[in-house]
Amino acid sequence: MNTMARKKKDSTPGENLAKQIIEQYNPKSVADMQNALKDIFGPMFEAMLQGEMNDHLGYQSNDHGSKSTDNRRNGYTSKKIKTSAGEIDINVPRDRDASFEPKLVPKRKKDVSEIEEKVLAMYARGMSQRDIAETIEDIYGFEISHETISEITDCVLDELNDWQNRPLKKMYTFLFVDCMYVTIRKEYESKSYAIYTILGYDTNGEKDILGLWLNESESKHTWMQIFDELKTRGVEDVLFISMDGVSGLEEGAKAIFKDVVVQRCIVHLIRNSIKYVPSKDYKKFTQTLKKVYGAPSLNAARKAFEQFCQEWSQYPGAVDVWKRNFNHVEQLFDYGSAVRKVMYTTNAVESINSSFRKVTKKGAFPSENALLKVLYLRITELYKKWDGSRVQNWAMVRNQLVTDEKIKARIEKYEHMI
Repeated sequence: MNTMARKKKDSTPGENLAKQIIEQYNPKSVADMQNALKDIFGPMFEAMLQGEMNDHLGYQSNDHGSKSTDNRRNGYTSKKIKTSAGEIDINVPRDRDASFEPKLVPKRKKDVSEIEEKVLAMYARGMSQRDIAETIEDIYGFEISHETISEITDCVLDELNDWQNRPLKKMYTFLFVDCMYVTIRKEYESKSYAIYTILGYDTNGEKDILGLWLNESESKHTWMQIFDELKTRGVEDVLFISMDGVSGLEEGAKAIFKDVVVQRCIVHLIRNSIKYVPSKDYKKFTQTLKKVYGAPSLNAARKAFEQFCQEWSQYPGAVDVWKRNFNHVEQLFDYGSAVRKVMYTTNAVESINSSFRKVTKKGAFPSENALLKVLYLRITELYKKWDGSRVQNWAMVRNQLVTDEKIKARIEKYEHMI
C-alpha cells in the first residue's frame, strides 16, 4: 500500500481570482457570476489604459522624481463602451498636450465587443436584421440598430466583388451548373430572380464555386454570357459539364469550350419522367430505370433500355423522355464507373443550392446586394467546411480519366503550366 502523502496542488491564478470574486460578491446564480465579471471588466480596462499612459509619458503615476517630458497627466474622460459582457463605464486617462492615443480602446471607438464577426456569422446563417438586433440585445445587453447591421454586412461587398472577378484556373475537370429562384423587392413590387451557380472540380479534385450570377430568368443566352465570362477570367478547358436540360445550354457551352462533354443530369430526367407515372408505380418504375443507367456496360444498358420501353409502354410520355435523351445515357459508358458516378448528376451543385435555401427562405430580399451578401457569406462557410478536402474517391476518378489518351494530354498540358 502506498502511504506516501499526496503533494498539495498549487493554486492557479485563475483559482485565486475565483476565490476572491466569490468572497467579495457571494454569487448565488450564473447571472450573479456574470455581473461580477462585468464589474471586473471596468477596472481591468482602466489599469491597462494606465499602463499605456505610463509608456506614453515615460514614467509611472507615483514617480515624483525628475521627468524627461513636460507632458503630464490631465485627469480622465468618462466613456461608455460595449463589451462582450455588456455595456460598462470606464475612465480613460488624458494628457495635457492630447498626444495620448490609447490602443486598447482607441479614441472615438465605443465598441470593443468584436460584434462585427458575430453579426456576420448570424447574417451568414440567414437571420434577419431584426432577429440579429434582438439576439445581440438579449445576449450582450446593448442595442444595435438596423443601420449598423447593414453597415457591418456591407463590408463584405468589396470582398464579394473581388471574389466574383478573381482569376480562375486554366482547367476544370468537371463543372456542375444549376439555377434556383429567389424573390427580390424592386420598385415597389416583388420579382423572382434566377441565381446561377457553377461548382468546379479542378485536376486535383478540389472544389470551388466559380461565381454567382443573377438574372430575371434562366436562359441559354445568360448561360452563354456566363461561360464567356469564365473564359475571360482564365478558364481555357473543361472536360465535362453536368447540367439540367435548359434548352440550348449544351450548344452554348460547346461554343465556348469546344471539346467539352455536356451531360444531362440523370436525376433530373427521372424527375421529368415520373410526372407521367402514377405514384403507385414510382418505386417499380425507378428500379427498372436504374438497371439502364446503372448497367455494368453499354450493351447491358441498351438491352435494359429495350426492356424498359416495353415494360412501361402504357406511359408513353415517361418513355419518350428517355428516348429523346438516351444519348446522354450512352455517353456515360465512354468512361469508367468512378467517372460516371461523378458526371451523371448535378447533386453536387444542388447541395450548394440547398445550403443557400436555408438562408433565403426568410422571404423577399430588399435588394440584389442584400441577397448577394448573404449568399457570399454562406459560400465562405462552405469553403471552411471544404478546406483541404478533395472529392471522394478522386484517385480512382483521376486514374480512369487518364486512360483516355486525349484527356490525359489535356490534363497534363495545363498541369505543366502551373
